[in-house]
Amino acid sequence: MTMSSKPKSILEDMLNHLGFDASVEETALDSGSLLNVKTEDDPGRLIGRQGRTLSDLQYLTNRLLIVQDDEAPKVTVDVGNYRTENREGLIKKAKEAAEKARRWGEVVEMEPLNAFDRRVVHQALKEVEDVTTESIEVEDTNKKMILVRPTVS
Repeated sequence: MTMSSKPKSILEDMLNHLGFDASVEETALDSGSLLNVKTEDDPGRLIGRQGRTLSDLQYLTNRLLIVQDDEAPKVTVDVGNYRTENREGLIKKAKEAAEKARRWGEVVEMEPLNAFDRRVVHQALKEVEDVTTESIEVEDTNKKMILVRPTVS
């Protein structure tokens, strides 16, 4: 099955209805597709605080896709490569936390993250020796923080 431009047009329509002058670039990924929004408007308005608005746009785009086709592959929405750049920074922070946990033999708490970012951290540290990761609820938020634990060898 070839991928239609449905996700792209759904997101473009939604952005236009919201009053954004934006174009969407679609890239095929193993797990679906990446929709990168390019806009002359303030991209920060589409990203939101800590990427919250971006996560909402992604959620809505995926919900609308599933309504049309429940077999639709999941799409990742990005604005001006925010997620990609943010991801590299997160991986760096995760590796620093792992290094600290190993060096001091203590649990290191990372700041509360959304599900997308937590997945990035867990993946980044999966191969790292001598540490384990665990997500725990943060009271009064819908986020969880990751604990990086040294494993005793």
